[in-house]
Amino acid sequence: MLYNLLYPLSSDLSFLNVFKYISFRTVGALLTALILSIVLGPYFINWLKKIKCGQYIQSEVACHTSKAGTPTMGGVLIAFSLITSTLLWCDLTNPYVWLTLLVYAGFGLVGFMDDFTKLRRKENQGLSARAKFLGQIVISGVALFLLVQLPAYSTELYVPLFKNVSPDLGLFYIPFAMLVIIGSSNGVNLTDGMDGLAIVPAVVTALVYGVFVYIAGHAELSQYLQVAAVPGVGEITVFCGALVGAGLGFLWFNAYPAQVFMGDVGSLSIGGTLGFISVLCKQELMMIVVGGLFVVETLSVILQVGSYKLRKKRIFKMAPIHHHFEISGIPESKVIIRFWIISILLGVMALSVLKLR
Repeated sequence: MLYNLLYPLSSDLSFLNVFKYISFRTVGALLTALILSIVLGPYFINWLKKIKCGQYIQSEVACHTSKAGTPTMGGVLIAFSLITSTLLWCDLTNPYVWLTLLVYAGFGLVGFMDDFTKLRRKENQGLSARAKFLGQIVISGVALFLLVQLPAYSTELYVPLFKNVSPDLGLFYIPFAMLVIIGSSNGVNLTDGMDGLAIVPAVVTALVYGVFVYIAGHAELSQYLQVAAVPGVGEITVFCGALVGAGLGFLWFNAYPAQVFMGDVGSLSIGGTLGFISVLCKQELMMIVVGGLFVVETLSVILQVGSYKLRKKRIFKMAPIHHHFEISGIPESKVIIRFWIISILLGVMALSVLKLR
C-alpha cells in the first residue's frame, strides 16, 4: 500500500525512490511486523485470558500439565502483524503476493477452526485428520492452479546441485507441489510442542527462502548462480521479511516459559506458506534441507505409528521426537535451544548449496 501510494510520487520527490528497492521494503516490513507484535502482544494475551482461551494439554505429556490454561491461538497475533505489514510494504499489483496471502489465510482458517473446536470441546482434540487434510488439499490446490496459469511460471522441477536437471512434470506438478505445501504445514504443526520450538526454525526458514525468492526474481543473480528465474517473485522477499518480524515479535512472548502458544492457526498457516514460497522460487526440494527439523519431526511420528501398527512396539518413548528427548530427562529449555541450533545450521547449509552446481 505504501509502495503503491508513495513510489509514483518519486518523480516529484526523489527520496521516495527508495520504495522501489525490495531490500528497503523488506526491512520496513520486518520492523513494522516486529513492532506491531511486541506492542499489541500484552493486550492480545490479556484478551485471550479474559475470554478463557486456554490450552488443553494431552494427558500423555504429564510434564506439561503446568502449562494447562496458557493462552493459545497466538497465531492470530502473528497473522495480524504479518498481513498488516505485507499490505503496507508490498507491491499489491503483484499476483504472487495475493497468492501467498491466499495460502496463508486459507491454512490459517483451517487452523482456527481446529483450535476453536478444541476450545469448544474443552479437550486437545480438534478437527478430524480427514477434515484438516481436506481443507489443506482444497486451499493448496486452488492456489497452485492459479499459480500455473501465470505466464512467467513453469511446471519444471529444478534439482539442487545439478544445473541441467529440470524435468517438466506437467500435470503431475500440482500434486507434487501440494505434497510439499501440506507436508510443510503439518511438519511445523508437529514441531509446535514446546515453548518457542517451532517459531525459530520457521523464522530461519523464512530468512533462507527470502534469499531464494530474491535471487529467483533477480534476472542477473539467478543467471549468475544458475538457479531458476521467476520474474516478479522477488516481491515475496518483502513478505518473508514481514514473517520474520512477526515471528520474532511472537517469540518475545512465546519463549520459555511461554506466555502464549501459537496454536494450529499459527503453525498450519506458517508451515503451509513456507511450503508455498518454496514452490514459488522453484526450490521445493531444498525444503528437505532448510526445513530439515520439520522433516525429522514428521518422520518420527510416521515411524512411531508404523512401528506400533506392524510390530506393536514403539521406537521412541513418545513422538514427535522432541517429546522423546524430554521424557528421557533432557530439560525442555535445552531441547529447544539444541533444536534451534540444528535449524540454523541447516539454513546455512542450504544457502551454501546456492553456488554448488
